[in-house]
Amino acid sequence: MSWPVPRIDEENEPFWTGGIDGHLKITRCADCGYWLHPPTPRCGRCYSERVAPTPVSGRGRVYTYTVNEHAWMPGLEVPYVVAVVELEEQPGLRLLTNIVGCPPREVAIDMPVQVEFVERGAVFVPVFRPTT
Repeated sequence: MSWPVPRIDEENEPFWTGGIDGHLKITRCADCGYWLHPPTPRCGRCYSERVAPTPVSGRGRVYTYTVNEHAWMPGLEVPYVVAVVELEEQPGLRLLTNIVGCPPREVAIDMPVQVEFVERGAVFVPVFRPTT
């Protein structure tokens, strides 16, 4: 099954294409240092317009998750994990993603994870794999 490809625009392009170089890029404010996701043209904390995509470590922890066991589309392999991962750079900096590389029933809240990328056409979708 072919997953849909996100629509790329000027604001989100670094997020969706950073994986080509192996980097997860999150928008960061140059004035106050606040990380912003999803990407926006202005800092939500200090309202500065000096924001830019910046590589992050790619490390985080599972904040919450669900195991999907229903094939919503023909060819969809189940079960799979949809998770919210909180990145280590900032409390509250979270991404909606998938957990890969382990049985879905072994995923747990607070599990340490590391980003990797799945290439889908022109985009590199960030997914996360458990770390030890």
